[in-house]
Amino acid sequence: MSSSAPISPLNRLGTWGKGGALRARLYSFLPWLVPFLLIAGWQLGSNEGWINQRILPSPLNVLKALIRLGLDGELWANVKVSCRRAGLGFLIGVSFGLTLGFINATWKTMEILLDSSLQMFRTIPHLALLPLVIIWFGIGEKAKIFLIICGVTFPIYLNTFHGIRSVDPLLISMAKVYGLNRFELWRNVILPGALPSILVGVRFSLGVMWMTLIVAETIAASSGLGYMATNVREMMQTDVMVLSILIYALLGKLADVLDRALERRFLSWRQQIA
Repeated sequence: MSSSAPISPLNRLGTWGKGGALRARLYSFLPWLVPFLLIAGWQLGSNEGWINQRILPSPLNVLKALIRLGLDGELWANVKVSCRRAGLGFLIGVSFGLTLGFINATWKTMEILLDSSLQMFRTIPHLALLPLVIIWFGIGEKAKIFLIICGVTFPIYLNTFHGIRSVDPLLISMAKVYGLNRFELWRNVILPGALPSILVGVRFSLGVMWMTLIVAETIAASSGLGYMATNVREMMQTDVMVLSILIYALLGKLADVLDRALERRFLSWRQQIA
């Protein structure tokens, strides 16, 4: 009696011919259904006068603000500044988190020495440091990047540490029996086993990155999307404010898509096993 691995519902779509292909396309549009309905309801409420446009401008007015600011270049300059800050802070924070996670998960002495202190620092809300960070660094780039590093480091650290410690000891023992050296053990067993947890940390850190940047640019900045939104507050240009928030949301979605692409690239073996 032959046995076969179970087929997941999404993979099963490919076995249903044209109907499966159509259903697969419908599934690809499902994530955008709720945002589309929200925007449609928002526009309808604005047209019917249910929503005060001085408080919340209609999507069409936000689109006009996008075109206006895009044509004069102000929008893209601020987007570029925000992305540069976010990317630099994220890369440094991920480097710190991965390094600390690998060291503490594999070296018991370092875990005893560092982990307790890291857990204390982790419980401090990093955004609460903003007034102190402004005193230290002013309102320049260093302050925002430092806050992003503080927010990004600990999710990566915790997930890296947990991922390495969660690798099945039986797999490690089996690899040693087959004669794998330390480098091969890390490359073929420990890293693949820890990678799902590490990528979860990356995904969580991407959200923290944008949240931190929004607060930092809103309170202490002379450029960036947050600055663009607060700079027009006194003139009540709510369309620009809403546009800035939506761009933050789109950038966050783009970061999440990139993280999912990394999962498909590096964790393809999990889909094959399933």
